[in-house]
Amino acid sequence: MRILRSAAAPLLGADTYRRWVYLVLGGVLFTPFLVATLVLLSLLLGWGASMERFGAGPQWYVGTAAAAVLGAGTVWIPGVRAQQAQLSRALLGGPLAALPAARPAGPRIRAACWLALHFAVGFAVCITTMVGLTQSAMLALAPFLADEPALMFLRELSPTGGWTWLGPPAGAVVLLALVYLIALIGAGAARLAPRFLGPTAADRLAAAQARADNLTERNRLAAELHDSIGHVLSVVALQAGAAARVIDRDPAFARGALETIAEQARTATAELDHMLGLLREERAAAAPQRTLADLPRLVAAARTAGADLRLRQTGTLDALPEVLSRELYRICQEGVTNALRHGGENVPVTVDLRVEEERVRLVMTNPADPARPGRSTRPGGGRGLRGMRERVELLGGELTAGAVDGVWRLAAAIPWKERT
Repeated sequence: MRILRSAAAPLLGADTYRRWVYLVLGGVLFTPFLVATLVLLSLLLGWGASMERFGAGPQWYVGTAAAAVLGAGTVWIPGVRAQQAQLSRALLGGPLAALPAARPAGPRIRAACWLALHFAVGFAVCITTMVGLTQSAMLALAPFLADEPALMFLRELSPTGGWTWLGPPAGAVVLLALVYLIALIGAGAARLAPRFLGPTAADRLAAAQARADNLTERNRLAAELHDSIGHVLSVVALQAGAAARVIDRDPAFARGALETIAEQARTATAELDHMLGLLREERAAAAPQRTLADLPRLVAAARTAGADLRLRQTGTLDALPEVLSRELYRICQEGVTNALRHGGENVPVTVDLRVEEERVRLVMTNPADPARPGRSTRPGGGRGLRGMRERVELLGGELTAGAVDGVWRLAAAIPWKERT
């Protein structure tokens, strides 16, 4: 049963007929080039204007080869190569459909060779199809014809007299042979196409680099969202909890907490608009790019949220490159967020920022396990720490984090002199 299914697959499979169409299209497109080339050669070389001279012989082969070269040259017309590859993927299928597309600006010699091969084989398939279909029809109609069927090949086997009843079976055999032949040629073309239309090693490297760049950008956006929106939500959660506890006995404090929540919500909205603009590939310049110059605002927001934050800063921030200043601000923001999230209200946080001659050092400390009410037990999943380490390593620095004697210590050292 399996053998029968395998034998019938070329007859019943859609691939056979899609590839048939693909090959015939090549022959159809090749015909104008062939006719023009034969006529031109006949006029230039004195072979005679009549096309009858080209029924056989060297003139025919020379003209066919010249037409194939002329047609292959069309791949240098803008858009032809891309459409050729797209048509081949759609109709041939096979291994080519699973491969990444070749670069439009890549070498065109392989594509030109494939187009010439497509034209030549397609033209042969066109001739074979016309002959096969007409001969099959003539044989099938043999019992109903008054004269002997006009066969182009194997005329001695033409059914005559009382043997005309063999015409229809013979016609069916010819038709089946035609289908299997086309299926064989189409399968060969599908296997051969990737060598001519598939990506080169440079194309594969470019595709891999594009995927890596896309993944890097997605990870960067994820880190930005985690650091910015996560910080805001942590502050909002702490302020809302504090306001709910003291709203009856300290309305002024509760009012201040609600104002902080409103301010943080506006900040989060601006940050979110910025990130969505990046995802949509829009001109994303709506959100401010905060740097170390905005540290006082971060400190004030953290203190409003309940942290006992102390900032020690030495050195001049103006000399730092903007990208370094921006990434260090994000690290500070994530460190404060983690302290608020895991330390609860009134958690003491120390930020020590030193701009040295060749590197910047940032050290943040807070109690590792404070016994305070309201401490968050929500797991962070390590995403914040992982994102901070990626930021530091991208800038060529080092980051260490861990608990020592009951104190959580986050330290980053990043070189900056060569960046100026």
